[in-house]
Amino acid sequence: MTNFLSKTSRPLLALAPMAGFTASPFRQMVRSLEPSVILVSELISVEALRRKHQKTLDLCFFEKIEKNFFGIQLFGNNENSFCEAGKIVEDLGADFIDLNFGCPAPKIINSGNGSALLKNPKAAISMIEKLVYTVKIPVTIKMRLGFYDDKDILENTKNFESAGVSAIFIHGRTTKQKFSGISNWEKIYLVKKNLNIPIIGNGDIESIDDVKQKIKNLDGIMIGRAALKNPWIFSQIRNFFYNKKISEPTLEQKLKFFKNYVKLSIKNKDEKIAIIELRKHLSHFIRGIPNASIFRQKLMQITCYSKLEKIFNLFFRNEQKEASS
Repeated sequence: MTNFLSKTSRPLLALAPMAGFTASPFRQMVRSLEPSVILVSELISVEALRRKHQKTLDLCFFEKIEKNFFGIQLFGNNENSFCEAGKIVEDLGADFIDLNFGCPAPKIINSGNGSALLKNPKAAISMIEKLVYTVKIPVTIKMRLGFYDDKDILENTKNFESAGVSAIFIHGRTTKQKFSGISNWEKIYLVKKNLNIPIIGNGDIESIDDVKQKIKNLDGIMIGRAALKNPWIFSQIRNFFYNKKISEPTLEQKLKFFKNYVKLSIKNKDEKIAIIELRKHLSHFIRGIPNASIFRQKLMQITCYSKLEKIFNLFFRNEQKEASS
């Protein structure tokens, strides 16, 4: 088994999978800004994948630029289904399989999937062992500290390592917490201290300063929502660790990024549908831009690329006028 992690620059930087946001077009754009970023697909059902449901296969789509550090994240609770789905992922050419042991969404955990697997670690370990034996690509886990509490985090992660996983991405909250409170990174450091495989921390990373404070003994950082409004965060972090200049993107660069992102999104999808789906991403992306509320109102009404480009061009010209006055 070839472990892609051994070839990846330290610290490991990963874009967290987020349903509705981290489809191939956004992943491609992030990779264009920082080539070393580890990318993971949106959440994929093993049952739908083994049945080769077309919409599920579409979610597995990735481009060549995403290769070498691209994984498909699977959820389910049946080990045979995981193995069938794992073989499909391998045949699709993904670099690794990521098992979702972290999703706290009620519709996921009520079916015994996602972080609900942490309530039955013996079954989870058996599933991991069988999947690792079945496929030739690395298997990783994205998990939470625990379901109700974090008292078993060290025992569980040690067992997952023994079962054959190549790395563990840990969000510093329990399922019970969902996204409330502050993530507990001390427990993640404890895991790293006692395991030999790469451990990547996740939770409440908003800036380079957060990374400086939180990375400590960890192998890397996984970033989610902060990357939606600042996709440059990965290249900024890499530059920091390589003692290179850290620069903020200009407004022109931001607008160019999003125009290219939209173009990629409508490449293989109906233009109107793609534009409407991107509206929620727009609301994240324009945070912090001058007159963002006015800008947002206009963008939330667009249904085609030509109108988006006109709004962007008008906005940029206005900002140039204000800057020169």
